[in-house]
Amino acid sequence: MENRQRIFSQVMDFVPTYEFKKCVKRYQGDYRVRNFTCWNQFLCLAFAQLTYRESLRDIESCLNSFWIKSII
Repeated sequence: MENRQRIFSQVMDFVPTYEFKKCVKRYQGDYRVRNFTCWNQFLCLAFAQLTYRESLRDIESCLNSFWIKSII
């Protein structure tokens, strides 16, 4: 099996995660968060922007389809 990164993963490698985490810590973005962190939300919104999604339902169905394909 080939070990390749998806295009979205390659694009997200350019995001300065240190700066993002520093802003989240400064503004207490992850305060009282249990599962869906600021980083996860950022990734979902970035994916939605790059794939021209128009609604939350559209984003969710698209992300679920990718998740199911990665399991199989």
